[in-house]
Amino acid sequence: MIEDAHSAQEKALEINLDAARFGTFAEIGAGQEVARWFFHVGKASSTVAKSISGYDMAISDALYGATPHYVSRARLEAMLDREFSQLVEQLDLKRGEGTAFFVFADTVATHGSSRSSGAHEWLGVRFQDQPRSKPSEVIIHIEMLDAFTASQQEAVGLVGVNLVYGAFVWHRDPAALIRSLMDGLDRRRIEIDLIKFSGPAFSGVDNRLVSLQLVELGLTDVAMFLANGEVVQPSEVLHNRQVLIERGSFRPVTNVTLNMLDSALGQHRQDSDRAPEDPAVLMEMTLNNLMSGPTIDHRDFLARADILGALEKTVMISNYTRFDCVTTYLRQYTQNWIGMVVGIPTLRAIFEEKYYQELAGGILEGLGRLFRGSVKLFAYPTLATGTGELETAAELAISPKLQHLYAHLFENGFVEPVRQFSTEQLDINPGEVLGKIQSGDATWVNFVPATAAALIQRDKLFGLGSGNGNP
Repeated sequence: MIEDAHSAQEKALEINLDAARFGTFAEIGAGQEVARWFFHVGKASSTVAKSISGYDMAISDALYGATPHYVSRARLEAMLDREFSQLVEQLDLKRGEGTAFFVFADTVATHGSSRSSGAHEWLGVRFQDQPRSKPSEVIIHIEMLDAFTASQQEAVGLVGVNLVYGAFVWHRDPAALIRSLMDGLDRRRIEIDLIKFSGPAFSGVDNRLVSLQLVELGLTDVAMFLANGEVVQPSEVLHNRQVLIERGSFRPVTNVTLNMLDSALGQHRQDSDRAPEDPAVLMEMTLNNLMSGPTIDHRDFLARADILGALEKTVMISNYTRFDCVTTYLRQYTQNWIGMVVGIPTLRAIFEEKYYQELAGGILEGLGRLFRGSVKLFAYPTLATGTGELETAAELAISPKLQHLYAHLFENGFVEPVRQFSTEQLDINPGEVLGKIQSGDATWVNFVPATAAALIQRDKLFGLGSGNGNP
């Protein structure tokens, strides 16, 4: 294959001219926009074993089994399972020795307007990189941002061809595969918020790092993965749920970090009129949090992710600096209660006008977005630098002209002090703990959870004892 094809037409024709690959296209919703490209460019008989669209729900259920949601990861996986098994069963004996089989599948919801109407797609390709090898797989989720259905259908076709071509040509270079998904497209048209690689062709790939790369490359503003490292599409975690979120660098997670979260969660449960559901708890790292000099150190990111996973936390990676951007994002998936736990320095920064200069309405617009719906900031106290006096949300030092605005939010419960806290380690910040880790000062173990300490010691994370300040 020629590895410099960029247009969908070039890519589809390259695949059709490769007699070593043969497969099925199964598409639900938005027509058969991906298969159409392979038929359109010619020589499709060399590539396409079958093209199918189980469009009717009853037919789709008969083929792939019933499912609560037709545009979902579960439905996509069922499509890939059935079609790949059937393909191999029917054709392996006849041509399996010289043919690498594949299945492309997608399930799509298009609408007459953009993101607000939920136009999105799950799509994936399962393929053998060599004849009769164990199959590998790439699945992705996209949000479609075009305003019109015809444009969304076109985007489906383009990203589908890019995915098939990328799996065949770039599977040895996953970073190149990820970048190639946007050929012929841009962020005004689609957002890719999940990619999952699996199988022997991707044995060295860490999907948590893939999630980071999605945000780094600007393919999405947010990516998520669970404590076990499983990448998730945000709606799978957030759909109509309460959310409690803590933002930070987590380099490393300290006892105070966890106490902030646990205290806010306990306070929410205590103050609820009825037994509250367990909220989705997120630990958010922004690209800015992850910067180590001019770039992001991927090893350092994975060290943080390993510790958060060991602490059974779901991780959210974002490209957001302002808190109101986080609320706006979460409101796409839930209209339920949102809680954010912050320290006093962060709370003070939220009320600095300089962060809202790009908004036409300035800080008023930003705070309006932040507190949209049921939102509460849980403010954890801190010890003032120099004096060592306890600072709380009840007496926040901010610009005099904003004091009445802050008083309104405080008195109406949008900002609430955390009541249960320990002053024992309030004078120690994560940067100081990191310095102790790297300098070999053994007292660092007193300031981090035991689970985190064990992992840092076992894997020598964060440059343990290096003395040079580098991870």
